Amino acid sequence: MNTVQDARPQYLTALGQLEKLFATVTPADLERPTPCAEFTLRQLLNHVVGGIHRFAYLGEGGHAQDVVAAVEDPGDDGWPAALARAAARATAAWADDAKLGRPTFAPWGEAPGALVVGGYVMETATHCWDIATALGNGFVLDHGLAHTALAVAEVILPPGIRGEGAPFGPVLPVAADADVHLRLAAWMGRPA
Repeated sequence: MNTVQDARPQYLTALGQLEKLFATVTPADLERPTPCAEFTLRQLLNHVVGGIHRFAYLGEGGHAQDVVAAVEDPGDDGWPAALARAAARATAAWADDAKLGRPTFAPWGEAPGALVVGGYVMETATHCWDIATALGNGFVLDHGLAHTALAVAEVILPPGIRGEGAPFGPVLPVAADADVHLRLAAWMGRPA
Protein backbone atom coordinates (compact mmCIF):
# COMPACT_ATOMS: atom_id res chain seq x y z
CA MET A 1 0.00 0.00 0.00
CA ASN A 2 1.31 3.44 -0.93
CA THR A 3 1.29 6.09 1.75
CA VAL A 4 1.63 9.80 1.34
CA GLN A 5 3.71 11.72 3.86
CA ASP A 6 1.90 14.03 6.27
CA ALA A 7 2.91 17.46 4.98
CA ARG A 8 0.99 19.44 7.58
CA PRO A 9 4.20 20.44 9.42
CA GLN A 10 5.61 21.81 6.15
CA TYR A 11 2.33 23.61 5.51
CA LEU A 12 2.60 25.27 8.91
CA THR A 13 6.16 26.29 8.01
CA ALA A 14 4.84 27.76 4.76
CA LEU A 15 2.16 29.70 6.65
CA GLY A 16 4.79 31.03 9.05
CA GLN A 17 6.92 32.17 6.12
CA LEU A 18 3.89 33.87 4.57
CA GLU A 19 3.13 35.67 7.84
CA LYS A 20 6.69 37.04 7.94
CA LEU A 21 6.44 38.11 4.29
CA PHE A 22 3.05 39.79 4.76
CA ALA A 23 4.52 41.74 7.69
CA THR A 24 7.05 43.33 5.31
CA VAL A 25 4.44 44.57 2.81
CA THR A 26 3.68 48.28 2.93
CA PRO A 27 0.73 50.05 1.29
CA ALA A 28 3.18 51.50 -1.25
CA ASP A 29 4.05 47.92 -2.37
CA LEU A 30 0.52 46.79 -3.19
CA GLU A 31 0.47 47.83 -6.85
CA ARG A 32 3.86 46.27 -7.66
CA PRO A 33 3.95 43.73 -10.49
CA THR A 34 4.58 40.09 -9.56
CA PRO A 35 5.98 37.05 -11.36
CA CYS A 36 2.31 36.05 -11.78
CA ALA A 37 1.78 38.37 -14.74
CA GLU A 38 -1.98 38.57 -14.19
CA PHE A 39 -1.62 39.79 -10.58
CA THR A 40 -0.40 42.94 -8.89
CA LEU A 41 0.90 42.30 -5.39
CA ARG A 42 -2.50 43.28 -3.92
CA GLN A 43 -4.24 40.80 -6.23
CA LEU A 44 -1.70 38.09 -5.41
CA LEU A 45 -2.16 38.60 -1.65
CA ASN A 46 -5.90 38.33 -2.23
CA HIS A 47 -5.45 35.09 -4.18
CA VAL A 48 -3.13 33.65 -1.52
CA VAL A 49 -5.47 34.44 1.40
CA GLY A 50 -8.44 33.19 -0.62
CA GLY A 51 -6.54 30.02 -1.48
CA ILE A 52 -5.90 29.35 2.21
CA HIS A 53 -9.62 29.75 2.92
CA ARG A 54 -10.33 27.35 0.05
CA PHE A 55 -7.85 24.86 1.52
CA ALA A 56 -9.62 25.20 4.89
CA TYR A 57 -12.96 24.63 3.17
CA LEU A 58 -11.60 21.40 1.67
CA GLY A 59 -10.54 20.26 5.14
CA GLU A 60 -14.05 21.05 6.36
CA GLY A 61 -15.44 18.68 3.72
CA GLY A 62 -16.24 21.14 0.93
CA HIS A 63 -15.49 20.94 -2.79
CA ALA A 64 -13.01 23.38 -4.33
CA GLN A 65 -15.42 24.33 -7.09
CA ASP A 66 -17.82 25.75 -4.48
CA VAL A 67 -15.56 28.68 -3.57
CA VAL A 68 -13.35 31.19 -5.33
CA ALA A 69 -9.75 31.59 -4.17
CA ALA A 70 -10.25 35.25 -3.28
CA VAL A 71 -11.43 37.38 -0.35
CA GLU A 72 -12.91 40.79 0.16
CA ASP A 73 -10.04 43.29 0.09
CA PRO A 74 -9.17 44.03 3.75
CA GLY A 75 -7.65 47.42 2.94
CA ASP A 76 -4.04 48.46 2.62
CA ASP A 77 -3.07 47.57 6.19
CA GLY A 78 -5.38 44.59 6.68
CA TRP A 79 -3.44 41.85 4.94
CA PRO A 80 -1.59 40.40 7.97
CA ALA A 81 -4.86 40.07 9.93
CA ALA A 82 -6.64 38.55 6.91
CA LEU A 83 -3.85 36.01 6.57
CA ALA A 84 -3.94 35.20 10.30
CA ARG A 85 -7.68 34.46 10.12
CA ALA A 86 -7.25 32.22 7.07
CA ALA A 87 -4.27 30.40 8.61
CA ALA A 88 -6.15 29.72 11.85
CA ARG A 89 -9.11 28.35 9.90
CA ALA A 90 -6.91 26.08 7.75
CA THR A 91 -4.93 24.81 10.72
CA ALA A 92 -8.12 23.88 12.56
CA ALA A 93 -9.73 22.35 9.46
CA TRP A 94 -6.82 19.95 8.90
CA ALA A 95 -5.99 19.10 12.55
CA ASP A 96 -7.69 15.68 12.47
CA ASP A 97 -5.30 12.97 11.23
CA ALA A 98 -8.20 11.06 9.68
CA LYS A 99 -8.60 13.80 7.06
CA LEU A 100 -5.30 12.81 5.46
CA GLY A 101 -6.81 9.57 4.18
CA ARG A 102 -10.21 10.99 3.28
CA PRO A 103 -11.12 11.68 -0.38
CA THR A 104 -10.84 15.43 -0.86
CA PHE A 105 -12.19 17.47 -3.77
CA ALA A 106 -9.31 19.78 -4.68
CA PRO A 107 -9.13 22.22 -7.61
CA TRP A 108 -7.36 19.56 -9.68
CA GLY A 109 -9.77 16.75 -8.82
CA GLU A 110 -10.39 14.15 -6.13
CA ALA A 111 -7.33 13.07 -4.16
CA PRO A 112 -6.48 11.79 -0.68
CA GLY A 113 -6.29 14.60 1.87
CA ALA A 114 -2.57 14.04 2.42
CA LEU A 115 -1.87 14.67 -1.27
CA VAL A 116 -4.00 17.81 -1.17
CA VAL A 117 -1.99 19.12 1.79
CA GLY A 118 1.19 18.51 -0.22
CA GLY A 119 -0.29 20.40 -3.15
CA TYR A 120 -0.99 23.39 -0.93
CA VAL A 121 2.57 23.27 0.43
CA MET A 122 3.71 23.53 -3.19
CA GLU A 123 1.35 26.41 -3.95
CA THR A 124 2.13 28.33 -0.76
CA ALA A 125 5.90 27.99 -1.11
CA THR A 126 5.68 29.09 -4.74
CA HIS A 127 3.61 32.14 -3.83
CA CYS A 128 6.12 32.97 -1.09
CA TRP A 129 8.73 33.20 -3.85
CA ASP A 130 6.37 35.30 -5.97
CA ILE A 131 5.78 37.75 -3.12
CA ALA A 132 9.43 37.93 -2.10
CA THR A 133 10.44 38.52 -5.71
CA ALA A 134 7.83 41.27 -6.14
CA LEU A 135 8.99 42.98 -2.95
CA GLY A 136 12.69 42.68 -3.74
CA ASN A 137 13.48 43.46 -0.12
CA GLY A 138 16.01 40.69 0.49
CA PHE A 139 13.61 38.44 2.41
CA VAL A 140 15.34 35.08 2.94
CA LEU A 141 13.12 32.15 1.97
CA ASP A 142 13.22 28.74 3.67
CA HIS A 143 15.35 26.34 1.59
CA GLY A 144 13.91 23.17 3.18
CA LEU A 145 10.39 24.28 2.40
CA ALA A 146 11.32 24.98 -1.22
CA HIS A 147 12.90 21.50 -1.52
CA THR A 148 9.67 19.93 -0.24
CA ALA A 149 7.55 22.05 -2.58
CA LEU A 150 9.73 21.17 -5.58
CA ALA A 151 9.56 17.45 -4.78
CA VAL A 152 5.77 17.66 -4.57
CA ALA A 153 5.56 19.69 -7.79
CA GLU A 154 7.67 17.19 -9.71
CA VAL A 155 5.22 14.43 -8.73
CA ILE A 156 1.82 16.12 -8.98
CA LEU A 157 2.54 18.71 -11.65
CA PRO A 158 4.57 16.98 -14.37
CA PRO A 159 5.42 18.90 -17.55
CA GLY A 160 2.94 16.92 -19.65
CA ILE A 161 -0.17 18.31 -17.96
CA ARG A 162 0.58 21.94 -18.69
CA GLY A 163 -1.34 23.69 -21.39
CA GLU A 164 -4.18 26.01 -22.19
CA GLY A 165 -6.23 26.86 -19.14
CA ALA A 166 -3.67 25.43 -16.69
CA PRO A 167 -2.69 27.81 -13.89
CA PHE A 168 1.00 26.99 -14.38
CA GLY A 169 3.06 27.64 -17.47
CA PRO A 170 5.47 25.19 -19.07
CA VAL A 171 8.57 24.23 -17.13
CA LEU A 172 11.22 26.82 -17.93
CA PRO A 173 14.94 26.19 -18.31
CA VAL A 174 17.13 27.10 -15.36
CA ALA A 175 20.87 26.84 -14.74
CA ALA A 176 21.96 23.50 -13.30
CA ASP A 177 23.47 25.27 -10.31
CA ALA A 178 20.43 27.50 -9.63
CA ASP A 179 19.25 27.58 -6.04
CA VAL A 180 16.17 25.59 -5.07
CA HIS A 181 13.90 28.64 -5.11
CA LEU A 182 14.74 29.40 -8.74
CA ARG A 183 14.34 25.72 -9.65
CA LEU A 184 10.88 25.70 -8.02
CA ALA A 185 9.92 28.90 -9.81
CA ALA A 186 11.08 27.51 -13.15
CA TRP A 187 9.19 24.24 -12.57
CA MET A 188 6.06 26.25 -11.90
CA GLY A 189 6.57 28.22 -15.13
CA ARG A 190 7.78 31.43 -13.49
CA PRO A 191 10.42 33.42 -15.34
CA ALA A 192 13.32 33.79 -12.93
